[in-house]
Amino acid sequence: MIVMNLDVMLAKRKMRSNELAERIGLTQANLSILKTGKAKAIRLSTLNAICRELQCTPGDILEYRADESTN
Repeated sequence: MIVMNLDVMLAKRKMRSNELAERIGLTQANLSILKTGKAKAIRLSTLNAICRELQCTPGDILEYRADESTN
């Protein structure tokens, strides 16, 4: 499964989620959906904007973890 580590990067950059949402033109509600991992997809343009503002790479935000049920 893919895990979203957006909270970790926000903490490392000492940025609040509402500030990031404003900078990338995303609603606070939609950013919350991304942060909690409830999103089914993310636009590459959104991922690009997040990485630009947090000065990170997609690998800093997205992590693959093997599902327990498939092992």
